[in-house]
Amino acid sequence: MGIDDARARLSDALARTAAKDARAFNRVYRMTSAKLFGICLRICGERKAAEDVLQEVYLSVWVRADRFDPARGSAIAWLSAVARNRAIDWRRRHPARATRPVEEAEALPDDAPLASDLMLRGEADRKLHLCLDDLEPRQRGAIRTAFFEGVTYAELATRDATPLGTIKSWVRRGLMRLKECLDADS
Repeated sequence: MGIDDARARLSDALARTAAKDARAFNRVYRMTSAKLFGICLRICGERKAAEDVLQEVYLSVWVRADRFDPARGSAIAWLSAVARNRAIDWRRRHPARATRPVEEAEALPDDAPLASDLMLRGEADRKLHLCLDDLEPRQRGAIRTAFFEGVTYAELATRDATPLGTIKSWVRRGLMRLKECLDADS
């Protein structure tokens, strides 16, 4: 369907709406409600108000569709003018609250980390896990358990039935290799 065909269908539906054809009015609504709502929302600045104004627009269209003259312009231009005028009337009855520029607003503390910090932290975490994956499985397991799960070396030794000195050696050697790996990529 081309633009001219759509304009002709809308004009015809509006003419039939003037004769109180409810199906034609439904077609007018379906064809134009998104555009007219956009006009109302832009002028009113509030969604609820724009919805109310749009309802007034279509009520007005139902009552006054016979005033549309295709010789003076397109149906969508006429409908847009109705929506614009209704929205402006609403705006006059509900003046916008006085606002100040955002620069004048008080500073509010924001404890959330900056996006750049999160990105760097994510990169550091990824790097740490890659380096951990390069360790021997026993060293990797001991470090992950001790540092990520908060298990003491003694508990780890008991849990794995391994001498405490061995656990400490695995962790110490693993941490040294981990440091080398992390420093190598810096």
